[in-house]
Amino acid sequence: MKILLVDDDPDMLLIVSVILKKIGGFEVIMTDSGRNALVLAETESPDIILMDYMMEDMDGPALLEELRRRESLQTIPVIFLTALSNSFELENLYQLGAKGVIRKPFHPDSLVPEIQRILGSM
Repeated sequence: MKILLVDDDPDMLLIVSVILKKIGGFEVIMTDSGRNALVLAETESPDIILMDYMMEDMDGPALLEELRRRESLQTIPVIFLTALSNSFELENLYQLGAKGVIRKPFHPDSLVPEIQRILGSM
């Protein structure tokens, strides 16, 4: 399974990609840019997109809206990794089409099972 990981924090990209590869056995494509994520989603055809909420060039909600506008990308499940705790903002992510939200900080051993749980509930 191929995951597109989008986060503007290089440390988070590294940590999460190692967890996904080592524990989950996923193929991981990484980018630190929402705009690059759109290109990679088109060219790499990921099975899942795992993204941060707050990013410099294009925040997570804007990226999700753009993904949902593009017919070829509409069905890719999107899961957010975020430190947000505001229930209104979290609910908004689901209304935009997110399949799940994983709260930061998370325990490394819980990330892959949580992704599997979210995907299993679809």
